[in-house]
Amino acid sequence: MRQSSPLLLKQTHRLRRAIRSAQYNGPTSGLVTGAMQGKVVILPADWADEFLLYCQKNPTSCPLIGISEVGDFRLPKLGSDIDLRYDIPEYYIYQHGKKVNSCTDIATHWQDNFVTFVLGCSFSFENALSQAGLTPRNVEEQVDVPMYETNIATVPVGRFFGNTIVTMRPYSPKDAIHAIQITSRFPKAHGAPLHFGSPSDIGIDNLALPDFGNTVSIKEGEVPIFWASGITPQIAVQNASPPIYITNAPGKMLVTDLLDMDLTII
Repeated sequence: MRQSSPLLLKQTHRLRRAIRSAQYNGPTSGLVTGAMQGKVVILPADWADEFLLYCQKNPTSCPLIGISEVGDFRLPKLGSDIDLRYDIPEYYIYQHGKKVNSCTDIATHWQDNFVTFVLGCSFSFENALSQAGLTPRNVEEQVDVPMYETNIATVPVGRFFGNTIVTMRPYSPKDAIHAIQITSRFPKAHGAPLHFGSPSDIGIDNLALPDFGNTVSIKEGEVPIFWASGITPQIAVQNASPPIYITNAPGKMLVTDLLDMDLTII
């Protein structure tokens, strides 16, 4: 891992303190540029081994960057002061696959048998795309990236199963080649696209009706490019229907002390 700069560490710690004290509960996209962000899934320990294997069997959709010890709300490898009970702007709480609550901290919901999984997020490669002059349309238009359920089944493991969810970003064919090259260097942030071109080939009927997120404009001559999405493991957990589990709200991630570039391959 590369050494984060003192300035970046100051910024990540300041942001987490603001989130922890409920001074900030908004989206984290674009905050602390260069800091790695991750999606979070919190499960009871007797479901954790099965979910870990599901992630390992589906690494593009479920790129693991951190796992906690049982009952431990800290993740020192991702941030010296991280407290998983408070450091996400908004949590969703589910019981048997049904969302029952959203809240800005889970201190009263925390259980001694919880295991937390942190998965790499496309925010990391979006920053790299923007630096290369290929700013994603959702970033330009300041909306959540559009996400769609495909007909591409993930590899099921025990109680965990589901189709692959993808994000979509449109580019001209020339820019698409460059975008593919850039994102291929981020396997822990979903890596290269799964598909580009005709949405119907992967079971998407209408780009104007995303299953999650918002629509974005597609300009003349552009083609839709589809990357795996971290919503995929969340859907798999919903399908498995454990008695209780917790995730981050869409677009509201755990901001770590690590660098986006730690997710790259040379």
